[in-house]
Amino acid sequence: QVQLVESGGGLVQPGGSLRLSCAASGSIGTIDNMAWYRQAPGKQRELVASRTSGGITDYVGSVKDRFRISRDNGKNTIYLQMNSLKPEDTAVYYCNAQIKQVGDTYPDNYWGQGTQVTVSS
Repeated sequence: QVQLVESGGGLVQPGGSLRLSCAASGSIGTIDNMAWYRQAPGKQRELVASRTSGGITDYVGSVKDRFRISRDNGKNTIYLQMNSLKPEDTAVYYCNAQIKQVGDTYPDNYWGQGTQVTVSS
């Protein structure tokens, strides 16, 4: 069974940095398209960053040039590097990925459990 486990969240000062990790476990073949979402209290979940298997990335305007989505195939892990953090970045962050299991032709979609990011002085 494939699972996504998130880590790296916590409390950080404005202007600081955090790197969120999303480790895939199970019979992992490849990680294809992937994305990070976030949800602040009382607000709807929004797409923050996405990356195709071909390396094309896209970001919501509020995080452009500050956040970067990436992957490490050897560790079956996707990352969200967050720099120059602002209080308005405070939210629960969720990873999402298309993952192809060993021996399978087509990928399935998976979600992480969420990790809290709080930006405050």
